[in-house]
Amino acid sequence: MNVEAAFGEAKKVALRILNASKSFDTEPAEALCALRISSFVGTEDAEKKGGTVKMVHSRIHSTPLITGLLIAALSVFPALLIFTYPASAQRQQIVWSDQETPIVQQLHSLRQLPDEKRAQVTKDLALAIRKLPASSNKLLLANGLANLATEGDFGRDTLQEVATTLAEALREQPPKGNNSQPAAPYIELAELVRYEHMQASSDSPQFAAAVSKLVADDQRRERADFTLTDLAGKSWRLQALHGKVVLVNFWATWCPPCRKEMPDLEALYQQFKDQGLLILAISDEDIGKVSTFIAEHNTTYPILLDPGRKVNQLFQVEGIPKSFVYDRDGKLVAESIDMRTRKQFLEMLAQAGLHRRE
Repeated sequence: MNVEAAFGEAKKVALRILNASKSFDTEPAEALCALRISSFVGTEDAEKKGGTVKMVHSRIHSTPLITGLLIAALSVFPALLIFTYPASAQRQQIVWSDQETPIVQQLHSLRQLPDEKRAQVTKDLALAIRKLPASSNKLLLANGLANLATEGDFGRDTLQEVATTLAEALREQPPKGNNSQPAAPYIELAELVRYEHMQASSDSPQFAAAVSKLVADDQRRERADFTLTDLAGKSWRLQALHGKVVLVNFWATWCPPCRKEMPDLEALYQQFKDQGLLILAISDEDIGKVSTFIAEHNTTYPILLDPGRKVNQLFQVEGIPKSFVYDRDGKLVAESIDMRTRKQFLEMLAQAGLHRRE
């Protein structure tokens, strides 16, 4: 992918993941924009394109919608982490200490590790970040690791260490919210507690506000209804599917964790469709891009199009992949905040009454 296309995709990701212009003040730790350009142009290509960072940096400052946005998953080169300050439009590239630089490099390569090794590296990174002196960088690293640590199943012990590190970093360097909205790291911690069932807490009112936000979001999802069209032109309405177990999955062709979980979703669809499982996979991309991708993969469950992102907004989807399971009565019984493994999906489906037949 060329730089122009990479910027376009990065912009869309930034807008999807977090509206930090409402969540962050102008402190250096909070008012940042980190674009994962290497996810789109590739590691080697990114290294060769010396003008990439400068071009994207200048584009950020000429695009008010992007300023202040945070993509917390730090699977990027240190050189590609770009900070912006919404109030002053001052530019500042983050400076990593000698202790922090190896951590950033490991975060960048985390997705390339096999899952069994990634679990141990993730745990080690959580402990290494916890040993860092209190700083805005420490909070950034802790939040970035938390974002990456939910991409699959790396063990409860590992995820607990990640949650503990994030909670400690928040206590040491509490970020400011804005317009009564909690800062993103508080929402990340609240998600780990509510959806991953981790043990962590904070005395900050922002954490309480983050928990309340998640509760309100789930209440809206419980009542949600939509009608979308699939690639074949068939319309699907969520509230008309009572009697089915419905897994609503938000994804995109450019999203590596989304692509990683799709074979497991397909296998589960084949396994349980005769028992009433229906998977509705929703993308906000254009039909041409989605159709080409699906044609190249063995995906048979319905792929729905949400070009105006109205359903994404209805479900408060700020990062993908995300999945929601409704039982046969239309009750929301399970949800995921990130990529799931087949085992994790089976646990979600079990809450809707679907079980493997022996």
